[in-house]
Amino acid sequence: MALLTICRAAKHNAISLATLEELHDAVGQAAVDDAVRVITITGEGERAFASGSDLGEVLHRDFKKALEPIVQGLADRLERLPKPTIAAINGICMGGGLEVALGCDLRVATPNAKFATPEGKLGIIPGGGATARLPRIVGRGWGMEMLLMGEPIDAERALAIGLITRIVSQDELMAEARRMAEHLASFAPFVPRTMKAMVNFGMEASLAGALLLEKYAQGALVQTEDKTEGITAFLEKRPPQFKGR
Repeated sequence: MALLTICRAAKHNAISLATLEELHDAVGQAAVDDAVRVITITGEGERAFASGSDLGEVLHRDFKKALEPIVQGLADRLERLPKPTIAAINGICMGGGLEVALGCDLRVATPNAKFATPEGKLGIIPGGGATARLPRIVGRGWGMEMLLMGEPIDAERALAIGLITRIVSQDELMAEARRMAEHLASFAPFVPRTMKAMVNFGMEASLAGALLLEKYAQGALVQTEDKTEGITAFLEKRPPQFKGR
């Protein structure tokens, strides 16, 4: 597992453009590292995953800067990356910080986590993908509630609406993220990346198109050596030895 930590604890891990560039670089390195099977993102300390974009920079952001790919690009990259991604959310997760988490495949949080899209109170709207991803993840109703009202919700509410799927104590957060990563890494390498691609495509395609592609994807995987190994190991009641072939 590659662990990427947003380190601006003094500013509640507010995300500057420099931070985004560093995260882009780190994700890029992890993406091409064959030893890395899963990428996890968290925030430094116990108070915040990321409190949002650095408002000192947003104050001076003009039209041209707002259109730069880096603003939306990190969540896009995490979403489209073949490797599974996990957001380990400790504390405040708002604005641009929430948008980074929305780009991840899995989100686990501590009981003190708070989630919000407060941009409307600042005279702007989200610019990192929240208006598109949040309603797709939690449904239109709660998506509109969070986007329009801008009020924070707690971890229990986030769990109930599907924004996160697990709540663990602060002491257990990183251990749980590691367990999740190790579980994913135990699969045949083709499985998580194919599953992720199928879901991402299927969410945008027609049902018929998604089902057709699923058939072809399964048809490709049943021809792999790992399929034979996985089923044989199950029947022989032993751990599989996958090789990515």
